[in-house]
Amino acid sequence: MKKLFFFAGIALAAGCSAPAGKEAATEKKDSMATAVTTAPAATVTDYPYTLAKPWQNWQAGDPQLAVTALKALRGFETGDIAASMANFADSVELRFDYMHAKLSKDSLAKFFTSERAKYGTISIEMQDWEPVTSADKKESWVTMWYKQKWTDKKGKADSLNVIDDCKMENGKVAIIDEKIQHFAVSKK
Repeated sequence: MKKLFFFAGIALAAGCSAPAGKEAATEKKDSMATAVTTAPAATVTDYPYTLAKPWQNWQAGDPQLAVTALKALRGFETGDIAASMANFADSVELRFDYMHAKLSKDSLAKFFTSERAKYGTISIEMQDWEPVTSADKKESWVTMWYKQKWTDKKGKADSLNVIDDCKMENGKVAIIDEKIQHFAVSKK
């Protein structure tokens, strides 16, 4: 009888110490996920192109930087240039289609005011945004993908797909590098 209690005690102890069923599967899955995420990435050394400066190894950035860039865009959209300017650095570089300029904050406000005055209405349909930072934490950017629709002062409507890459310095927009896609003219 003592032997029976001894073997039952061992079986009970073994059963309590080993995860069973769903818990065991979860532990195994978690350990596999850890193994996958901690495994070193494959090294690719023969890229077909070279970079002017070293690869930055971009990572997810501070979401607050995205809020700043989005507020700058929203201010322009709504015609509240003062609200837009609160999100810009003291000096801002603009890289637009057919334009490249570096402007002081005052000059940028005048430029945005004159540009916004050309439109009756502007609306932004935001598609996505992503804040990123370099692995060495020396550069941060926010990319915004959106469709911009407008009606000019004469009543003509138009739209563009836009990608804005905004370099962020000290929590403010310091560079706007904009790419645009015109839509094909519809044949009626």
